Amino acid sequence: MTVPLLDTHLGGTIVVTIVMMGFAAWATGRAVAVTWRPYWQVIVYPFLLGFVDRGLNRAFAEGELWSPTGYLLDSLFLVAVAMFAHRLARARRMTAQYPWLYERTGPLGWREKQPK
Repeated sequence: MTVPLLDTHLGGTIVVTIVMMGFAAWATGRAVAVTWRPYWQVIVYPFLLGFVDRGLNRAFAEGELWSPTGYLLDSLFLVAVAMFAHRLARARRMTAQYPWLYERTGPLGWREKQPK
């Protein structure tokens, strides 16, 4: 079954975009957070991964290589995954590296510790 907006088969989209490239976007977001790189890199790198995604969709799922809507939707999904991974890793990192300054407020957040 072909997904019209993505110009590829549904199974190929699930395997290539969600599983394979989703893992790559997760690793990218985490790597940017752990190495204290600027936040704009979390946005740029997944758009580069989107080109790889289109190539893999073409190779494995008989998708259209030059599909602007497919590239944009796949890349936006990868950006969302990378941003989530970045925020999760940054929250862990801030509270682990500076436990006297910050405390966790949830899986994605932290705050300054209140004086007792």
